[in-house]
Amino acid sequence: MGEPDRKLGGPLPEYLSHDDVAALNNGSHPAPFDVLGPRKSGNRRWIVTYQPGAEAVTATVAGKQTPVPRLDGDVFGGPVAGKAYSLTMRYADGAEHAAKDPFAFDPMLSDLDKYLVGEGTHKELWRVLGAHVVTHQGIKGTHFAVWAPNAQRVSVVGEFNGWDGRRQPMRPAGETGVWEVFLPGIGEGALYKYQITAADGAIGLKADPVGFGSQHPPEKASIVRDINGYGWKDEAWMKSRAVRAERSSPISIYEVHLGSWRRRHDDGGRPLSYKELAQDLVAYVKFMGFSHIELMPISEFPFDGSWGYQPVGIYAPTIRFGPPHEFRDFVEAAHDAEIGVLLDWVPGHFPTDEHGLAQFDGTALYEHSDPREGFHQDWNTLIYNYGRREVKNYLVSNALYWMEEYHLDGLRVDAVASMLYRDYSRNDGEWVPNKDGGRENYEAIEFLQEMNIAVYGADASVMTVAEESTSFPAVSQPVHTGGLGFGYKWNMGWMNDTLSYMQQDPIYRQYHHNQMTFGIDYAFSENFILPISHDEVVHGKGSMLEKMPGTMWEKFANLRAYYGFMWTHPGKKLLFMGCEFAQPEEWNHNSELNWAAADQPPHKGVQRLVQDLNTLYRDTPALYASDCSPDGFAWLHNDPAQATMGFVRTAGPKDAPVVVMCNFTPVERDGFVIGVPKAGLWEEILNTDADIYGGGNRGNMGGVTAINTPADGHAHSVTLTLPPLSVVVLRHSR
Repeated sequence: MGEPDRKLGGPLPEYLSHDDVAALNNGSHPAPFDVLGPRKSGNRRWIVTYQPGAEAVTATVAGKQTPVPRLDGDVFGGPVAGKAYSLTMRYADGAEHAAKDPFAFDPMLSDLDKYLVGEGTHKELWRVLGAHVVTHQGIKGTHFAVWAPNAQRVSVVGEFNGWDGRRQPMRPAGETGVWEVFLPGIGEGALYKYQITAADGAIGLKADPVGFGSQHPPEKASIVRDINGYGWKDEAWMKSRAVRAERSSPISIYEVHLGSWRRRHDDGGRPLSYKELAQDLVAYVKFMGFSHIELMPISEFPFDGSWGYQPVGIYAPTIRFGPPHEFRDFVEAAHDAEIGVLLDWVPGHFPTDEHGLAQFDGTALYEHSDPREGFHQDWNTLIYNYGRREVKNYLVSNALYWMEEYHLDGLRVDAVASMLYRDYSRNDGEWVPNKDGGRENYEAIEFLQEMNIAVYGADASVMTVAEESTSFPAVSQPVHTGGLGFGYKWNMGWMNDTLSYMQQDPIYRQYHHNQMTFGIDYAFSENFILPISHDEVVHGKGSMLEKMPGTMWEKFANLRAYYGFMWTHPGKKLLFMGCEFAQPEEWNHNSELNWAAADQPPHKGVQRLVQDLNTLYRDTPALYASDCSPDGFAWLHNDPAQATMGFVRTAGPKDAPVVVMCNFTPVERDGFVIGVPKAGLWEEILNTDADIYGGGNRGNMGGVTAINTPADGHAHSVTLTLPPLSVVVLRHSR
């Protein structure tokens, strides 16, 4: 048998030309919605449909079937009485396929949505763009919308249309640069991409920038996910969380990489799912006494080795651990356990992967076209064009999306320093100055301010945190006073200085004493979090235990003393997973933590110490109420030669003051006299040398009594035993 006749089978309606038919057949028609679907031709209603490979097409209206003749090639058309029709296609192998015609449906974007998108001020962009499972004109399906202003054509492709971009082209939504289409019968779980024809005719396949789900990497398609109708039950948490984020509250954060916290060895060594993490991780964090979990980025990312810091789908929780509703299960379980959930958020850069945002519509749409502004040499990633209103809107909306749709309690913004400075990690001639000739990135600064205004304006009970490693001023001050508007800032200077000190052999610490004390000079210039993050235990830096000098006993003692110093020093706390039990080796994202080590006595002792430090911190207002205020801190003692230091922490008049004494030498100091601010009994409420932590159990028999002998500027003093490499904490007893 020869090829079937695909030549002209009948007259054309008045609105359709032979050029139109030819353009439909080769997929180049500039406005397919002008000619496909139902339209009036004279006094009759016609339908025209493009059905590649079909032998015959039949239209069904109210149960009545009408053959639709072939016009030319794969274009069929003819008079059909009624607009509410379905099409049945019959193929050469005898197979039939019935479907509603996407070209029979009206556009869905409202005039207000189009106006706000075009203006770059749509704060709920995810409700407009992306793939939404909806009922439209009485029919269930999915509405797709994507911003690609410089494309000459955009189509939705997927398994449902054989990945053929000629079948489901999209229509432009006015002058917004957005393309949209409603596809009847497409629902939850459908794979899709956007086929984008650039102005020069080049064709690319792109994942959805506002997609709510993705295939498991290395596959690259987006997945239709219906994120409506979860039914949150965390009202009590949501009402109470405002006080938990306040500067006067105890905040202790456990930073987690979900893929390597624990693995299921009974199931091929896979990571835990969101639902399993909702049980195991939440229970562990509750047991350890942390107030918050901080998740390293879970926005969909293609490369495991990026740890999530090179995201492609910033509106999609990664499928590695389950679909979106199961991530919500995890968040709700944390809230039920009175634990907040923070997300590492990455607006600083995005990868060059072909299916991502790079050259999205054939132009530098999301990024700068000039690599001096738009490319990070350190990470081989692209930089968002923060000065473009639509891009800024895309990112601000994403911040709001995570709060609204997933009830997250805050965002920790990654790599803020790289955003603030145009010359970040660049040599002369490799960067473009701002309009005033300087290095500050005005557009990024404005974006960060707008993001914080939007987030706190939507819900003041959340927190935003900046990972900012420079001395840029007022990062955690309000925008209206000239600040960036963050709630908190990581204290990278404190972290670098104190870790450098702890890595010194104790005999040399006397020459580096200022590294432990200098942090107080600026401790209250920002609302600081003291971070021991994943960055400190990778890339050859060694584990926290490995950093410590001395014998193995001294390594553990040093680490316990450091944690004691950290938890009593002004500032909120953050500790990366594994550090709480002194994991002996560096973190490896490809395997789980060394939980076997956690069962060994010295490691279990450190774990118990961190648990007790969290409890002490939470239950002692003097240790947290003035974390961000100089009113609650005063030095008592500093002796570089002995590597000893002491300070007092205070809160309100009804709260007992706390005295902290640190001995960072392996020498026990008996008869050590320090001044204290009050007479009476001072209870020893924590001693990092206690035997339950793996120490030598040297100390002060539960407490000491102050005598009326002045010392250190106080009228009263106590005499202490300071164990080697230890921190002793005393609280005044009424």
